[in-house]
Amino acid sequence: MEGQRGGDARWRAARPRVVADLRVSDIMRRSGAVPTVTAGTPLLDVARAMARRHAEAMPVTDDDRRVIGVVAESDLLARAATLAGPKGGTGPVRLFPKAKVPVAKETAAALMTAPVVTVRPWTAVIEAARTAARARVRQIYVTDHHDRLVGVVTRNELLHALVRDDSAIHDEIADRVLRELDIPSSQVRVRVRNGVVTLTGALNAARIAALTDAVKRIADVSEVDDLLTEI
Repeated sequence: MEGQRGGDARWRAARPRVVADLRVSDIMRRSGAVPTVTAGTPLLDVARAMARRHAEAMPVTDDDRRVIGVVAESDLLARAATLAGPKGGTGPVRLFPKAKVPVAKETAAALMTAPVVTVRPWTAVIEAARTAARARVRQIYVTDHHDRLVGVVTRNELLHALVRDDSAIHDEIADRVLRELDIPSSQVRVRVRNGVVTLTGALNAARIAALTDAVKRIADVSEVDDLLTEI
């Protein structure tokens, strides 16, 4: 796992302007929204918590909220199927039936996977996406330099951050670029289609150069069609 003490300050910085600068902290769900269990939590309670929250996995943390493992939905299903009895039964299947094994004594520690794939808040989203792909996990837990849980990010959230649609590109130009260059929106018309930005309107030469350069540097812009008229 990567990490350094100076990272905590970096990931609290303002949201970056381009995807290359995007950090996990910009898109993650904070730890307060991430349910956890402890190593001593009974498996039945883990299963109930996951079912109640429609969670695919549950992080296992210690008393200091350090991530020490993860219980996956697939592991619980496999365990339940093993305990449900021989194939071919016609009655309802109970999760962890009492007649088979004293499940009350089994805890998350018995089923959790460790170590857990994690990233830091200041990890680049691009790198986090690579990590998720290599590990083949649906979500990655985010930890600080003490390995304490601070958030979680899913593959879908990573993908959404990396691939923006035309409307998002248009909004960035209209809401940020024009404002930063002090160009009135009434002087420029912006159209975006499949990543190609078309600029029309009338500006002086210096502003045309500054605007086209700024738009070219926006993530997911594939081409800039400069139809601006010099005044």
